[in-house]
Amino acid sequence: MRALGIDIGGSGVKGAVVDTRTGKLVSKRFRLQTPRPATPKAVARTVASVIKHFRWRGPIGCGFPGPILHGIVVTATNLDPAWDNEDAEGLFRKVAGRQVAVLNDADAAGIAEMVFGAGKGIRGVVILLTLGTGIGSAVFVDGILVPNTEFGQMEVRGKIAEQRAAARIRKEERLSWQSWGRRLNVYLRVLETLLYPDLLVIGGGVSRRWKKFSGYLETRAKAIPAQLQNEAGIVGAALYAARRRRPPGHSARKSSRVFDRVDVKRSSPSGKHSFL
Repeated sequence: MRALGIDIGGSGVKGAVVDTRTGKLVSKRFRLQTPRPATPKAVARTVASVIKHFRWRGPIGCGFPGPILHGIVVTATNLDPAWDNEDAEGLFRKVAGRQVAVLNDADAAGIAEMVFGAGKGIRGVVILLTLGTGIGSAVFVDGILVPNTEFGQMEVRGKIAEQRAAARIRKEERLSWQSWGRRLNVYLRVLETLLYPDLLVIGGGVSRRWKKFSGYLETRAKAIPAQLQNEAGIVGAALYAARRRRPPGHSARKSSRVFDRVDVKRSSPSGKHSFL
């Protein structure tokens, strides 16, 4: 099956058509700048433009930079305050003319990495972090996603973690890879005292520069770069949409989703993975 995956970020909204059996993009990525101010209506228009670009009529999934409860945005730290309590699935459904499955963007990236990337086949506690404008987090326990963890908002040495160690901060403060890597290490060590993960997966565009800062990470758990890098959010959103198609008229508010399960057993010959 193919699905359109859209990844909303603090700086850009990008999408691509994905083969959900393989996790491969079967179209070129299309990217538009995140509007300023990033109000619900403005972002919805941008999402509509991405859908229109692909002339897409199939399943659509969208990763959103904030916690999502039954299709409703709780808050969006890196967008606009007007998103608080906004029905994202309802809003995107109006502009798309069809159901759009919405989930937290880091959760989407995590699903992709667990099914097709660095976390494939891994049991125990796996934490994926997306380092970009902010810090997103996804936590899996034996393949079960604990959604909306938002560990980028935790306090580290008197400051919100993503204000210390997001990839954006390295550029804004002109930090060396060494200085930024050590900041990131402090954050990871604090996170380890809370969850004691078996594996840490570092994602976002900065994962392409892994060798620049990985030498400054001294974690108990093994830390590795994400394999799908910046494509993870798109792939995970598409996969989520393909496996979470709802019948017409289904209310997002009535959804009973609490956990999504990624099959952490080795892939079957068909390459299929299950979500419960």
